[in-house]
Amino acid sequence: MDRLEAMSILVAAAEAGSLSAAGRRLGAPLPTVSRKVAELEAHLKTPLLVRSARGLTLTDAGTAFVSASRRILEAVNEAERAASGEYSAPRGELVITAPVVFGRLHVLPVVTEFLAAFPEIGVRLTLSDRNVHLVDDHIDLAVRIGALPDSTMIATRVGAVRRVVCASPAWLDAHGTPKTPADLADRACITFDVLGSATEWDFAVPGAKSAQSVRVSSRLSVNTAEAAIDAAVAGAGVTRVLSYQVARAVAEDRLRIVLAPFEFPPMPVSLLHAPGMTPLKLRAFRDFAAPRLRERLGAVTAALAPR
Repeated sequence: MDRLEAMSILVAAAEAGSLSAAGRRLGAPLPTVSRKVAELEAHLKTPLLVRSARGLTLTDAGTAFVSASRRILEAVNEAERAASGEYSAPRGELVITAPVVFGRLHVLPVVTEFLAAFPEIGVRLTLSDRNVHLVDDHIDLAVRIGALPDSTMIATRVGAVRRVVCASPAWLDAHGTPKTPADLADRACITFDVLGSATEWDFAVPGAKSAQSVRVSSRLSVNTAEAAIDAAVAGAGVTRVLSYQVARAVAEDRLRIVLAPFEFPPMPVSLLHAPGMTPLKLRAFRDFAAPRLRERLGAVTAALAPR
């Protein structure tokens, strides 16, 4: 029995949710996939998967074995990359993840520049607002917004962004500019539920240690920042999003930031990757992207500076 092959099949089955889906992913017929898993279970003398009409679930032993298999397969892949010269020349594929809007506005332009400068490197860019696990999901580098948990990951800070409250000039002229967070109680608000509650917004209180929670009147609730921004520009009310998302609209005076004294401290933006031997392709992208992202985020800060 080829143990590495069996591990690969088991991991694929666990991730895909079925043996047939694992077979499609690996390009192997279902009978072969089923036989390999059965051989592995027989070798270990314990069941790893529970098959039912709803799909596959891992047994306790299966969960532990899949986790160990991922680490082993990644170590083997790393050894193969080193042997093939990936650590002596920048080549191969990079897997990068970033938040959706930040990735589209800032990471993607940097990636396209990078591809032109490094023709032997390919990039698979996944835009998602979910914080994926770098090792388990085989991610080379992640762009993260916000404070990072204590971990062994290597972080390179490239800037910071603010959480801002804004509205269109016409709306502010018609309804008045909020001077304190409490003024939002009777103002129409556009809530973006990814950033928190649809009914309460938290604000920093100058000179106080605790935050102030304000109940807002949500006239419109949306699930994307773009929709919230478009609605605010159209005069539907006040919204709260991240500063880089509205930099252009603010620079063009289609939106104006209010309640700036009550903002929380800016959130760091970081490039994150696993420790250990760093392939040249990853080092090349990190060194290429970091100064460019710092410049882009610096431009966002400048665009939002009071006039």
